[in-house]
Amino acid sequence: MVRNDELQSLKGLGEKTQKLLEKTGVHTVTELIHQYPREYVSYAVPVPASQVKEGSLETVETVLRGKVNVSARGGKTIVTAALGEPDQKLEAIWYNTPYLRALLKPRCKYVFRGKTVRKRETLVFEHPEVFTIDEYALVQGRLLPVYPLTKGLSNKTVRRMVKLALDSVFITESENSPGIQVGRLSESSFADYLPESMRERLSLTDLKRALCGIHFPGGMEELLQAKKRLAFDELFLFILAIRIMKGKSETEQNAYPMERMWETRQAIDALPYRLTKAQENAFGEIETDLCSHTRMARLVQGDVGSGKTIIAFLAIYQTILNGYQAALMVPTEVLAVQHYEDLKAFFRSLGREDIEIILLTGSVKGTVRRKALEKISSQTMVVVVGTHALIQEGVEYRELGLAVIDEQHRFGVRQRHALTFRERPAHLLVMSATPIPRTLALILYGDLDISAIDEMPKNRIPIKNCVVNPSWRPNAYAFIAKQVGLGHQAYVICPMVEENDEIEAENVTDYAAALRLQLPEDICVDVLHGRMKAKEKDRIMARFSGGEIQVLVSTTVIEVGVNVPNAVVMMIENAERFGLAQLHQLRGRVGRGQDQSYCIFVQGNGASETDKRLELIGRSNDGFFLANEDLKLRGPGDFFGVRQSGELMFQIADIYRDADLAKSAAAEADALLKEDPFLEAPEHKRLAGQMEAFLSRDGWEL
Repeated sequence: MVRNDELQSLKGLGEKTQKLLEKTGVHTVTELIHQYPREYVSYAVPVPASQVKEGSLETVETVLRGKVNVSARGGKTIVTAALGEPDQKLEAIWYNTPYLRALLKPRCKYVFRGKTVRKRETLVFEHPEVFTIDEYALVQGRLLPVYPLTKGLSNKTVRRMVKLALDSVFITESENSPGIQVGRLSESSFADYLPESMRERLSLTDLKRALCGIHFPGGMEELLQAKKRLAFDELFLFILAIRIMKGKSETEQNAYPMERMWETRQAIDALPYRLTKAQENAFGEIETDLCSHTRMARLVQGDVGSGKTIIAFLAIYQTILNGYQAALMVPTEVLAVQHYEDLKAFFRSLGREDIEIILLTGSVKGTVRRKALEKISSQTMVVVVGTHALIQEGVEYRELGLAVIDEQHRFGVRQRHALTFRERPAHLLVMSATPIPRTLALILYGDLDISAIDEMPKNRIPIKNCVVNPSWRPNAYAFIAKQVGLGHQAYVICPMVEENDEIEAENVTDYAAALRLQLPEDICVDVLHGRMKAKEKDRIMARFSGGEIQVLVSTTVIEVGVNVPNAVVMMIENAERFGLAQLHQLRGRVGRGQDQSYCIFVQGNGASETDKRLELIGRSNDGFFLANEDLKLRGPGDFFGVRQSGELMFQIADIYRDADLAKSAAAEADALLKEDPFLEAPEHKRLAGQMEAFLSRDGWEL
């Protein structure tokens, strides 16, 4: 049994593997156990060769028709084999695996599992897994976990390390068993902290079974029960903390009282467009908060392009006019530079060059940084725009009256707290482009009042959408080339960074290389993904924003990005792998200029169950409508594929799929605090300890 939480305490874990795990964010045994799989591979019942479909991941039981052929081409060893009966025109191809010729016997039956493509009139399995009939019987029906990886770290290695970690905490059966039997708990932090009455009321499995079941489920039911319990825990602890924070903030006095200023109304009248009714209402609510007796803590929730930024600028102006400072924090340096330039232009249009706009990011160093810090600590008519640098050591504000956090779900509570809570806490305004249904937003943002901008400006040109299958790609590439020829730019979104044999999905690395061959040579194609360092991501986005890159192949990291009005085409590969809300967020990167924009959704697997989701996104640009439809479409079995929403940075809970679970968590949190507001009852002792650890870990200071 493990008593030391360090990774090196695991017998069988070498120094090299430890360093690779640390690259994925895992430094302790506890973190390894809580590094949940991001995918599961299902070994389905094989189908006959006659039922194999093009473009999907297939498992077929069929006969090897003749001898295995081995040839060399372009420095690679090519292995090919004909499958099934002659009239079925089915083949398999492998690369650099010549040993297969000795293993595969003509006229013997095997199970082949892989992705199929059509080459001329033949369906071809590309690099499929091969099993004997007996071998496949051992894995059929199992769910195999797939973990976050880094270069040099295989999924097989992570599975083995997770098994070691679980064995060090619980007594388990072997990895090859169909399930894991939970045994005796070690002297660790894995005791179940939820009251037994709550678990029984909500039909939640115990924590030990959930942790074992999420990694090595014996079947779908065990997996769903594990997921339900762990998702509930995330939601419950978060909502419990939110409720405690709400109770405190409702009595927090306004340390920076303000007055309504006629200059802000003058600024609204001077805009080159009229605010929508929803924008007017949102700013009116902010204005009332700033002038009230208590501190403002408000969320402005609105679709991409609904006009949240100008509302934030007006709130900043109101703050400056009242003699206080304001700060605007964003997740990336490129976005900070963009807001910095936009704010300067906004105040210049009002004839207020006397208002100092300061840019503070990680790249601001030396004398420039020192002078910026001096101004922040000494002047009042100052707006500071930046990234996490706004909350670094050495930044001392003189009179920070308002903190605005854009794309707020990219920041944890720790960052929000660090910016606003000082001796005199600043007013807080957070912005979110994720159109969460109001009932759900009230639960998840319980510490914030909510303003919804649910109306789009009249000058916005609706995006034209289409849903296609992979065979339409040549047309899409021709369309992208045409738009680039007209001086525009395009995004192509893929769900993965690198190739993974166990997941059927396009990947940015190979895709970008292939796309360069499909487009004219003078079109610059580049790559963006989340594994890049922040500086590299900022450099790529700056080049794209500046027009040096015409086509950007990216993962969903582009979901939060700069405003590039010249980008008019978005092509989303494997669109079936995303939820409606995330597809809509991605689509919001285009349609930001004066030109007609287009979004092409490529359905990669041809599965009929995803048709309705893609049909909805194809015919509607209304984020709030799609968010509500997303709630209706999700079900408890919707577990495979990536987690659909990044909002609030939950590890396993999904605010759309788990909406009902969130409501249950909120009801339980309310009832618990009413009964035992300080968690002092004996039956809540473990929960109180867990809450203390949760608050400490996430930086909540309540």
